[in-house]
Amino acid sequence: MTESGLAETGLIESGPAKPATRRLFFALWPDDATRNALNRTGKWLHQHWGGRRMRADTLHLTLVFLGELPAAQIDALLQSIQDIPIGAFELNLDQTGHWPHNRIGWLGLSQPSQTLESLVRALRDQLRTLDIPFDARPHTPHITLLRKAPGGAAPECLPVNWGVDRFVLVASNPQADGAHYDVLQTWRLATQ
Repeated sequence: MTESGLAETGLIESGPAKPATRRLFFALWPDDATRNALNRTGKWLHQHWGGRRMRADTLHLTLVFLGELPAAQIDALLQSIQDIPIGAFELNLDQTGHWPHNRIGWLGLSQPSQTLESLVRALRDQLRTLDIPFDARPHTPHITLLRKAPGGAAPECLPVNWGVDRFVLVASNPQADGAHYDVLQTWRLATQ
């Protein structure tokens, strides 16, 4: 009889059950028009660099990556994140790039956005207050458009203008055809 079979019969003790976790991140989630523009840019970039295009329904800009969080803590997190006193803002995504170490083709900003970085800082501050761990590496705003891309010279592209009026908490669910994302909650930014 296998060890798991013995554990089921009670002949040996099984270890403590590992708590269920979910892989979480805060992100900017595009509206349909922005998603379509990002997807067109992904198709265009794919013509230059090849690789595997990201599915349109997965396109986003990560704000803070939390990693694995026990499912029991998710409700508390959702209730604890407060509105952030930052108004809606515009992003001008106008720079393509390629990271050879992980073969990712991306679209980002040629000029930093102070408002975007303020949003990232505010979220990180709230997570520190809640004692929830997160990836604290410097934030590099980008949208992954290609994976397994050989890359090459960075072609100029038509900018994608994104009117940002909300951020979301997303759970990543790995599946055979890649990650699928569930938006768990949306927070709106102040309108002016």
